[in-house]
Amino acid sequence: MRRIHVICEGLTEETFVNELLAPQFKYHNLYLIPSQIGQPGKKGGDVSYRKLSRDIRERLLGDGRSHCTTFFDYYGLPSDFPGKSEAAGYADPRAKAEKLCSTLKLALQNDIGENALRRFVPYVQMYEFEGLLFSDPSHFATGIEMPSLIDGFTEIRNQFPTPEHINDDSHTAPSKRLVALFPKQAPYEKPTLGTLAALEIGLPKIRQECPLFDDWLTQLENLQPLSA
Repeated sequence: MRRIHVICEGLTEETFVNELLAPQFKYHNLYLIPSQIGQPGKKGGDVSYRKLSRDIRERLLGDGRSHCTTFFDYYGLPSDFPGKSEAAGYADPRAKAEKLCSTLKLALQNDIGENALRRFVPYVQMYEFEGLLFSDPSHFATGIEMPSLIDGFTEIRNQFPTPEHINDDSHTAPSKRLVALFPKQAPYEKPTLGTLAALEIGLPKIRQECPLFDDWLTQLENLQPLSA
C-alpha cells in the first residue's frame, strides 16, 4: 500500500483526514498518514515556512518510499509565507492557490532538493477548512444539530460561485461568518462541529461543490507507485 504523509494545519484537518479521507483512499490502495505541523507538544495552527519546510524534509527524506502533501488554510498564512504576497494580487481562488503552491515548491527545492520534491503535492485550502462545510448548508446545520441555522448558511453560500470563493477578509472569512451566526451560549467549536458537519455532508458532495479540493484528491488518487 502506497503511503502519503499529510501535514495538517491543526486538529480539525487531521481529524477530517482520518474520518473522511483515509477510509476512501484505502480503496485506491493509498494509506494516508496525517499529522499536525510542528514539534510534539507544540503542534498546529502556526503554519510558518520554517516549520513546514522542516516537516516536509522529515517526511520525504525520512521515508523515501512515500509521498507528502499539505492541508492548511490560505487564510491566516503569515504575510512572509512563500507566494502569499504574490498570490494576493489575484482575485480568482484558483489563480491564488496555483501561485502560492508553485512559489512554495520553488522555495522547497532550494531547501530539500528537486529529486525529493517530485514526491511532494502542495495543497492549500481556499480559503479555510470551514469553506468546505458550505458545500451543503442544510446538512451542515443538521449535522451539528442546529437546523435553525440552515437559512443563514444558505444565504452565505448563495453569495458565491463555490464554497471556495468565500473570502479571506478578517471579518468575512468562513469561520468569521460562522461565529457571527452561532448563539453566544453555543459557540462554534471547530474540531468537534467541523467533523460532525463534514461527516453529515459526505465527501462526494464536498468534492462536487469544491473543485480545487476535488482536484487535490484526484491528484493524490492518481499518484503512480514509486519504483524500487
